[in-house]
Order: sequence, then structure tokens, then C-alpha cells
Amino acid sequence: MSVFDIRHRTAVIDGLEVFYREAGDPSRPTLVLLHGFPTSSAMFRGLMAELADAHHLVAPDHIGFGRSAAPPVTAFAYGFDRLTEITLGLLDHLGLDSFALYVHDYGAPIGLRIAARHPERVTALITQSGNAYEEGFTPFWDVLFAHAKDRAANEPAVRGLLEVEATRWQYVHGVPADRLDRVAPDSWLLDQAGLDRPGNKEIQLQLFWDYQFNLARYPEFQRYLREHRPPTLITWGANDEIFGPEGARAYLRDLPEAELHLLDTGHFALETHGAEIAALVRDFLKRVP
Repeated sequence: MSVFDIRHRTAVIDGLEVFYREAGDPSRPTLVLLHGFPTSSAMFRGLMAELADAHHLVAPDHIGFGRSAAPPVTAFAYGFDRLTEITLGLLDHLGLDSFALYVHDYGAPIGLRIAARHPERVTALITQSGNAYEEGFTPFWDVLFAHAKDRAANEPAVRGLLEVEATRWQYVHGVPADRLDRVAPDSWLLDQAGLDRPGNKEIQLQLFWDYQFNLARYPEFQRYLREHRPPTLITWGANDEIFGPEGARAYLRDLPEAELHLLDTGHFALETHGAEIAALVRDFLKRVP
């Protein structure tokens, strides 16, 4: 199936426009794809095209990202609890009572909140640098955790993470030299265009600050994994210095049957290993009851 078979749609959830990409036959099993920072559902275009012959795929843009609404921080309570409510609202609006989840980066605390709250709806979990364990944090997070404790003192350093060189770094760091030409410059430039919209950096600073509260939910997420044992596929960049590979291995503590694949790449593994990940996902979902 070609990328042009992806449909681009918008739903109004809690008075806000939520943009989402949809592909495949809705009568087939659904895979919901939840993106991270600083990107959007655009990161899944290739994967959706690869899988749409066998699956129904839905990939929303979180509020403040991509083509979804981005109200100012004074008009919307930006935080992961609220982003979860909007995502659940979209899934309910679309009538999706049963689905697998593919989570990346910010998509993990959103998707795992959904799974922990509604385990009966989640058929399987795929995590690509979608952290749920403290082992996954690297020194990259030092400035962000300092910002969580003292916003004013650390905001100048954190703002540096919103500039184009930092965005490019997320895409190319950890990528072997012979795969760098697979990373499309369009990807980080599109993300940066979103960050550079008036008011968006304030949105991202608020989400940076709110991220600290995800850690308090980790025991809940881990309990969900341990008790409900969702079939789980882990596709993670072995060279990711945002969420390190120890975060991937940690899943095996609660999910010893999970399938772990550490790929020779960085944070945005789909950029360099899209075909490999698509093949892993296709094979994995075939075996999900």
C-alpha cells in the first residue's frame, strides 16, 4: 500500500481539533500509534504504509503538536494526564474498543495510562524508546530534572533543547555512519517548524516540567505489565542517549516473555530501520490472539 492511501482527518474532542492519520480497513485489528517529542504522527507515515494491508492504523497528533490544536498554556492544562484524556476521547469517538498500542517517547506515558486504566481494551504493546523504568533515563535528563525542581534557574538551558541543532541531534545521534543517509532532513525540519510556532516553546516547557509526574506513575504501569502480561514487542535504538537501552531491558523484569530487539541506531529508529521494524511488527501482530 502506498503512503497516499493514508487518510488525514480531524475530530473535535473536548472542543479541540485533534488531527489524526488513518490507514487500512477498520474491520481489521487496530494499531494505535502514539508519537513523542518533538514530532507528530508524521513519524509513522512509512510504518503505516507498510502495515495498512493487514491492519487498521490510527495515529493522532497530541495537542500542541503537528496539525492538532495548540491553544496557549493559559487556555489549556498541558500535562500528560490531560493529553491522555484527549487521546482516550478520540479513541472513544472512533469507536475503538480494542486495539494494540505502539508507543514512542511521550507516547509511552500516555499509552500506558490508557492501558493501566483500560487493560481489557489493549491487545498488545509495542514500545520504541517508550520508557517505563527509571533505568531508561540517561544523563540527557539531568537538565530536565533540574528544571523540574527549579524552573526559573534552569529554563535557559532547557530552552536549548527546543532549537534546531538539538532537534537534529535527536535524529542523527547514535546513527551509524553508513545509515545517516537514511535520516530525512525533512523530519527534523518539520518538527522544528512546529516548535517555532508562536507560543509553542511555552507549551513544550510546560510539558518538560510536567514529565516529572510520569515517574510517580511508573509503579502503576509496571503493575499493569506484571498483572496483565500484554504481548509486548520492544524495538529500541541500542545507541539512544535519550532513553537508553537499559530502559528496554527493564521491561523483561515484568514481561519475561517480551520480544526484545536492540537496533544499531538512535532515538528515531524508524528513520533508519523502518523496514526492519515493520517486519517485526507484522510478524508479532500475526501472533497476537
